[in-house]
Amino acid sequence: MRHIGLKTLRAASMCMGMILSASGIAADSAPPVPGQAQSAPGKGAQAQVDKQTAEKRKKLVADATAAIVDTELALKALEDKKNDEALKALASVTGKIELIVARDPKLALAPVRTDVVTYDLFASLDTIKASIREARKALGDGEILKARPLVAGLASEIQFRTTNIPLATYPEAIKAITPLIDAGKIDEAKAQLQAALNTLVITTEMVPLPKLRAENLLNEAQILAEKKDRSQDENDELARHFASAREQLQMAELLGYGKKKEYKSIYTQLAKIERESGGGKSVNGGFDKIKKQLSELF
Repeated sequence: MRHIGLKTLRAASMCMGMILSASGIAADSAPPVPGQAQSAPGKGAQAQVDKQTAEKRKKLVADATAAIVDTELALKALEDKKNDEALKALASVTGKIELIVARDPKLALAPVRTDVVTYDLFASLDTIKASIREARKALGDGEILKARPLVAGLASEIQFRTTNIPLATYPEAIKAITPLIDAGKIDEAKAQLQAALNTLVITTEMVPLPKLRAENLLNEAQILAEKKDRSQDENDELARHFASAREQLQMAELLGYGKKKEYKSIYTQLAKIERESGGGKSVNGGFDKIKKQLSELF
């Protein structure tokens, strides 16, 4: 991971990332309806549903990945003038996609893999503000090239980028290639195979790092704030947690992760908890509200 320092933030190279590959996709589990307690048999049934859902998604990802691999094998076979191997690979692609559609007929995008990309920004709030001012000035002066690296570097987040097969178009594109091979139109078949691979869709889900860090700091603060008879060192540590959480929230606000009016109510709640826990007093409330506010922020 590359951390962006105070000086490099305002340079053209201030946006750096790290890519980690992770195949597959997380399975969703359906939670119980709020306010309804689940019986032991109900929990067991839900666990079984979750397990079946996870297995179904695992097979779906495996089939989608295999379909892409077979598409690439078909293209390679055509380049090597091995038309029969190409036709065999294309038949495998069609079979894999038919399995995907059979498992989930309403599915529009079949996930192949997920890549995790991290942009980690370490800089003071003043430095970020200065960069924003420079970017705005450059844009106002029509200097797009100057503003571009400044704006690109104003990010602190984890991105989950999922590559998907578009099921509305990919199967038909693959089926149209076999007649071309049979007709001896190999160059056209290769071009259409490459075109099909180029239609893969990338979707991105993003988690702001300052928000994530603020949540972790508040979790640690809650443990201390609810403790009775805190020592002076613990009081000092609690104050540091509050200060660090506020700074992370201010960074998140500057970087555009949420609306300003939403942050205003969060700062108000944070100040309220600080007052109530001041002087070594123990508090048992307030954190649930601010956590809910944070969960709705972005």
